[in-house]
Amino acid sequence: MIRSRRHPESTQRTTRLEAFTDGVFAIAATLLVLDLTSYSLGAVTSDAGMWSALSGMTVQVFNFVLSFVLLCLLWMVHVSQFEYIARVDAVMLWLNNGRLLFVVLVPFATNVTTEYSEWFAGRLAMPVVFFGAVLFSRLQFVWARRRREELMPDVTGREAAVMGADSASALTLSAVVLVAAPWIGSIAFLLFALDPALSRVFARRTERRFPVAGAG
Repeated sequence: MIRSRRHPESTQRTTRLEAFTDGVFAIAATLLVLDLTSYSLGAVTSDAGMWSALSGMTVQVFNFVLSFVLLCLLWMVHVSQFEYIARVDAVMLWLNNGRLLFVVLVPFATNVTTEYSEWFAGRLAMPVVFFGAVLFSRLQFVWARRRREELMPDVTGREAAVMGADSASALTLSAVVLVAAPWIGSIAFLLFALDPALSRVFARRTERRFPVAGAG
């Protein structure tokens, strides 16, 4: 029988969580390339035939690059968050595990979207997985803000609220992509190019709600 030796509301340093998370992201990003290495170019008898075969991999390469870039963005959000989160509790650990559940599904979802893009469900695979990862990332930071005094002791309430603009922007765009992707395909993910501008809009709105005089 497994017994809990720690109080549910106790906290611990983030070192092991960050190391585990970095490892999972690295493995997921590496596994993405398997779709390319397992793709057969068929019989090639000339340079022209080689270029033709390689051009036939356009969709595979596009989805590979897209998923790799999105994984990098998710990892960058994780790194940014934990520049300010000093400690974690049991809830934070499980929310992080929820995010990683979707991260490890990225290679599978990329393959499904690539191989079955003619089907509605196939086009949903990547958007659903990335939405899930972004959602848990958002929930994780919201929980950290809720327990700010214990988990982010060096961050004021105003600063924490403004920091949350990035995850709010990413979640909004993920929802839009989730709706749009079944109709326009993986190109919907290009909407994430709007993330910096949308984050600034969210941050300015948050700053107006938390004037400097009321910080803390």
